[in-house]
Amino acid sequence: MRIMSLKPDHDGAIAALDSSTAELIYSYEPEKDSFPRYSAITPTTLLDAAGRLDAIPDVVAIGGWPKRAVARDSAVAAGYEGIARGSEVVGEQTFFGSKVHFYSSTHERSHLWGAYGMSPFPAGTPCYVLIWEGVFGDFYEINERLQVAHLGKVMASPGDKYAFLYALADPNRERLHVEDAGKLMALCAYGQTASPDRDEQALIDFLLPRQGILSSLSKEEFRDSPYQNIGVTHKKFTNLAKRVSDAIFDSFHTFAKKNLTKGFPLLISGGCGLNCEWNRRWIETNLFSDVFIPPCANDTGSAIGTAIDAMRHFTGNAKIKWNVYSGQPFILDKFDRTGLEVRPLDYGQVASVLLSGKVIGWVQGNCEIGPRALGNRSILAAPFSKATHERLNRIKNREGFRPIAPVCLEEDVALHFDLTRPSPYMLLFQKVIDGRLEAVTHVDGTARAQTVSRDQNCHLFELLTSFKAKSGVGVLCNTSLNFNGTGFINRASDLLTYALDMGLDGFVINDSFYLIKGAVA
Repeated sequence: MRIMSLKPDHDGAIAALDSSTAELIYSYEPEKDSFPRYSAITPTTLLDAAGRLDAIPDVVAIGGWPKRAVARDSAVAAGYEGIARGSEVVGEQTFFGSKVHFYSSTHERSHLWGAYGMSPFPAGTPCYVLIWEGVFGDFYEINERLQVAHLGKVMASPGDKYAFLYALADPNRERLHVEDAGKLMALCAYGQTASPDRDEQALIDFLLPRQGILSSLSKEEFRDSPYQNIGVTHKKFTNLAKRVSDAIFDSFHTFAKKNLTKGFPLLISGGCGLNCEWNRRWIETNLFSDVFIPPCANDTGSAIGTAIDAMRHFTGNAKIKWNVYSGQPFILDKFDRTGLEVRPLDYGQVASVLLSGKVIGWVQGNCEIGPRALGNRSILAAPFSKATHERLNRIKNREGFRPIAPVCLEEDVALHFDLTRPSPYMLLFQKVIDGRLEAVTHVDGTARAQTVSRDQNCHLFELLTSFKAKSGVGVLCNTSLNFNGTGFINRASDLLTYALDMGLDGFVINDSFYLIKGAVA
């Protein structure tokens, strides 16, 4: 049985599963061809995804979503909320002249079953699930029979409350922007952990109990606040950001410590699952036998989650095999090679170029699922210099306070970071213990490392191994290959434009190394 699942609206995605092998065929995200971040499904993505299947799918699944504007109380398919029986829609649909099964379940369920189905724990392992994002802030339990119990709502809209702080302090923001959550995560590192002062506590007491943000809270409600338009890098604001962040986490931790007492693994889904500090803190609570966060914890994984839920409905199985590099293949379209020197890929040569201080784009195979560049759509550089950090943020056209992540040989991670477990999806903060790594050390001494093994990504592993042979360090800077405000670059002509406009010294596409003449001696 082939299942094709579509996630509508924000962070759209199209996923396909083969239930006979319980395997993810692909997950395509519309933003990943230099389209705007958080794009809904586009015609080109739909055609690309349909073209990958050799027959009409047996099941077409739609993730539930709310309608906008006038039809405020109406839903797309199964809608946004609900986990109980009846929160799905099952029927038949005519699809290109063929009768297919139709399935839809709520957005809430897409997060829950996506995290469960992608987790590494054997089928039948009871798990706790935390869904925290723009709307949900809830804990659940899945037992060995795949029955789901809602353990409690801790807080409404934790993700929106977190992101709202940035808009509150930024004079150029009149509303919440989705990308601001990541910026606030970077700014929290500039704040100090301490008990909130009177102003901070007043804002925490007002903000955290609110039931809605986008619909019920505006900056104008804070016109008397000392933080309104104070500037996001102001020390008073970075301290606030850190203390609100701590207050949000502490609310969930307090609930978990009281109510999640069986030691099951914890699965984390929703956009807050991209907060690397919170993820590390969940591990350090020691409340759970293990913690798993999928690389597409945000809505980019919702199509996969709905497909898994559909597979569970039709087959009884809710576990899949998957690979993080299941996104779109790179498009090698025509591009002008004038001014480029083309060489066969030689890992040692690329390592030497990086060690000399150059910055290159790095493209291999299919792109990653989820928002993090994990070595198939990356910009790479040597990790040793603050100047490199500054140059990468200029190339990326983003604020100087934003950190640059490292990628490290898995076997060497404990030499450079206080991390004793693999982190293949770049979802955990850790302390940097190697003072040489100035380009990837954030202001608070942390980094968000990705670990790489040969089996996980053989090309990046070979490059890191070659770089280690020349530098003594199996670590590189790794940041996403994208125009500012868009998804990953996924075609050669766009990559060339980016390299020339933003100042890359060259780029690799699969087995070819393109040097920009004059950039490399």
